[in-house]
This record gives sequence, structure tokens and C-alpha cells, in this order.
Amino acid sequence: MEPNEDTKQHINNGKGGWLSSFLVLGTSMGLGIASGAWVCNLIVFLISIFNVKNIAAAQISNIISGFVSLFPFVTAVLADSAFGAFSVTLVSSIVSLLGVFMFTLIVTIKSLRPPPCPLHSTCVPPTTFQNSFLYITLILASLGLGGSRFLLGTMGADQLDNPKHQARFFNWFVFVIYFSWIIGYTLLIYIQTSVSWALSFFIALAANMIAVALFLPGSRIYRKIPPQGSPFTSIARVFVAAFKNKKMVDDDCYLHENQHSKLSSYEKPSKNLGFLNRAALIKQGDNETRDTIKKSWSQCTVEEVEDLKKLIKIMPLWSSSIFLSVAVGIIMSFTVLMALVMDRSVTSYYKIPPATFVVVTFVLTAITSSMLDRYILPTYKKLTGRHLSFLTCIGVGHACNILAVISFALIERRRHKLIEAYHLTDQQNAVAPLSALWLIIPLVITGIGEGFSFSPEVALYYQEFPKSLRSTSTSMISLHIAAGFYISSAFINLVGRTTSWLPNDINHGRVDKACWVLAIVITVNFAYFLVCARLYKYNNPDSTSDNSKTMSN
Repeated sequence: MEPNEDTKQHINNGKGGWLSSFLVLGTSMGLGIASGAWVCNLIVFLISIFNVKNIAAAQISNIISGFVSLFPFVTAVLADSAFGAFSVTLVSSIVSLLGVFMFTLIVTIKSLRPPPCPLHSTCVPPTTFQNSFLYITLILASLGLGGSRFLLGTMGADQLDNPKHQARFFNWFVFVIYFSWIIGYTLLIYIQTSVSWALSFFIALAANMIAVALFLPGSRIYRKIPPQGSPFTSIARVFVAAFKNKKMVDDDCYLHENQHSKLSSYEKPSKNLGFLNRAALIKQGDNETRDTIKKSWSQCTVEEVEDLKKLIKIMPLWSSSIFLSVAVGIIMSFTVLMALVMDRSVTSYYKIPPATFVVVTFVLTAITSSMLDRYILPTYKKLTGRHLSFLTCIGVGHACNILAVISFALIERRRHKLIEAYHLTDQQNAVAPLSALWLIIPLVITGIGEGFSFSPEVALYYQEFPKSLRSTSTSMISLHIAAGFYISSAFINLVGRTTSWLPNDINHGRVDKACWVLAIVITVNFAYFLVCARLYKYNNPDSTSDNSKTMSN
């Protein structure tokens, strides 16, 4: 929902500017580093510190990742409709600080965690109190991270007036996100595996404290946009009004935002989803007093009806992207589990931590995203004379995911054969004589796919969603990421319950077969995406063409 004139006067009062944006970037960096200490190595933390079984640890990790991705959508709605971005971000950063502090207590106070597993012996499970403390810690840390991550980007851009400056800020914001996570997946994981868990969380705690310390002083200079009310209310009103007016006669007399103005984009509602058009019908007897008709739960405007239709039309495309996140979530989990039973030695003195392999995906995503509009799209245009559409780029992401999962299946099959050939199945979690560097291949493919699909998907939603929902459109990405992580957890649980492919010691299972099943599922989903893309008609085809040209010039 765009601010009205009174709101613009209220927020353009000399506040904002690059200083405010840099404070937001510093806050984002601090919170990103703080979260990296627990998010990036959560599976290993659960296995080595809390004696959680391997597959269970992967499932918990996926559930937490899904929660972290789901909560930005919730906080975006809360910020827009009730509390404002500053208040929600401040509370979230403090909650994150509390969560990281509790993680620090876990790794420093022995009574808060079970004793370490002795070699070749049964591990002692955590007590009820220890489990409760862990889950409260995970919830608080997840709330803090999810509640601040995307709002900081919106708030930083709000400080600037020039669209070019806003675009430049977003470039820095994306860089900060990736850079902070790369620190988590390299430096902090190295400290956790080679020095101590306690030191890594003390660093995270300090980073979170610095983030809060940077954010609070900016309170006096931040440009704070007041909450404008939730645009989802108008969506609900269209459904209610259409139901209430279901018996009304359609006389082609509809309510517009401005009855006497020609600024409206619609003379009358479109014919598709025609049952919704009744929400905008003017009741008989009100024709003489159109100017006094107000929007209510029984009366909406044509513009509101068409906005809802836009949203309904794009949802199949959005749903097809859920399995992009499902594949990525399972790939991330299987990467750590497979790396634990592969040769991670780089030299005779150093082994790559299992979770660090995932950083390859982040690096390739960042590289591909930065090259997409500068090199890849212009080169494609020179070779073919055509522009790559948003949907084509998203399709490349789908195809890369399929290739990545197939690569994982082939690598795991080779690893499993080596375990059998060297008679290592009797040894618990035996390491196969196969370099874990082979995992880089599917991770590179995954990163390239993410780089191709992520920014075009954001641009597609921003362009095709109703204007009243543009501030929320980008959070739809986090929503399908959340759904993807939860479905990936359900997939692992289903395969584990119905087959013997995913035991605690994967040397006794067949992870490769699980990967083949996943490859079949996401291939079917790719076909579903192709159908949706084929049938989809852009709301603004001219704008889409212009955007594609801009990306490739």
C-alpha cells in the first residue's frame, strides 16, 4: 500500500539519507554474522553437542530453516498493518540477541547439554529440561533472524528518495547478506570444529550486540513510514462482498476508485473469474448517489476485484517454485550428511568442515546473480537476437535443480559402492575413500540455478502483483522457501518411515535412491511449471519486455 500525501509529508521531514542506510547495513551485517554461528552448522551442532541422530538432526534443521523463512512474511504484514518496520526490527534484533545468548550458555554450561558420546558406546540422550532449553533457544533465535532479515532491506531503501540510490542500496544489502553468511560458513564453522564452540558463539554474541548498538542510535535520524493498514483486508472484502451480492443482477454498473475520473485502468471487470465481479456491483437505488458510496464488506471497487484476480492468476506459478526450495533444502541436508562420511582432507593437517561445503552454493549464487544482467543476458541476446524472459530464467533454475539432484545420486551411489568394496559397513559412520570435493559439482549447479531464478522471480512478483501488495510481493519468496523446507522435512520423514534408505548411519542405507525419487518429483514439478508458464499471460506485457531489455543492455 503506497503512502498517501499526508504520510509522505510526515516521513519526508529531513530524516533519512545514506547515513541511515549505512546504519541499517551495519545492523544487517551484525545480525547475519550472529545467525551464522548457529544456522550454518546446526546439523553438526545437534549431532555433536546434543547427541541427536543424523536424520533427526537434518529434519530439525529443515524445520528451523522453514520457520526462519516463514516468519519474514508474518513480520512484513505486522509492520505494514500495525507496528511499522522500525519497531518490529528493533524487537526482532533484541530477540535474536537473547537467542544467541542462550546458545552461548548451552556451549559453556555443561548441565545445559548431554555428556559427549563415548567412542563405540551408546550416547546419552538429552534430558527433558535440556531439550526444552534447546527448543526455546532455537525458537527465539529463529524469531530474531526471520523478523529482521527482510524488513532491514525495506527500511534501508525507505531512507533514500532517488530510485537509483535505492537500487544501489539493494545491491549492497544483498552483498552484506551473502558476505555475512559466507563468514558463518567458513570462519565461524572453522572455529567451531578446530577451536571451540564457545568462542564462535561469543563472537556471534558480540556481533549481535554491535548490531543492536548500531540500530538504536539511528532512531532519531531514521525515516519511519507509519503503518498503512494491511492490503489483505481488501482481498478478504472482495470474497465477502462477492458472496453477499451473489443474487444481485449484473447490470454492468460497477463502482470505481473515482467514478468521474478517467484515470481508472478498467471500464468494467474482466470476464475471467466472473463470480468475483459481483463484489463491485452498485446496488439498485444507489445509482443517483455514486459519489457517496463507500467501500465496505458488501461493496468493493473494480480495481480491488482486478487486484485479487491478478493474485489468483499468478499463484500457480508461485506454487511451482515451492519445489525449487524443496530440492535446495534436501540438497543442503544431504550435503552435510554425505560429507561426514567422505574424505574431507585437503592436506594432511586440515579437513573441510562438513557444513562449509554449502558455502559453494552461496558463492555461485552471488556470482551468477551479479553476472546475469551484465554478461549472461547480453551474450544470449547477441547469439540469438532474443531477450530472456523472467519465466525462462526461472525455468533454467528448475532444470539446474534436477541436474544437481541427479549428480548427488550418482556421487552417493559411487560412495556406497566403495563402502561395500572396502568392507566398511561394519564400522559405525565409516568414512569412504572418496573425496568430498566431488560434492562441489552438484553444489555449483545448485548455485547457478539459484542465481538464474532468484532475482527474475523477485522481479516477476514485483511487476505482476497488485500495486497494493508490492511491498509484500518479495516476501512471497520467503514464503515458498518456508514451504519448501517443511516439505523437504516431510519428504525425508516419509522416505525414512516407508523405506530403509535413510537410517541413522547412511552407510547402511541408500541415500542415492532417495535422491532419484526426489529427481522424479521435481521433474514432474518442472513439467507443471512449464504448463503454468505456457498458459500465463503477463498483466503488463510491454513492461515485461522493457524490463528484459534493461536487464540485457
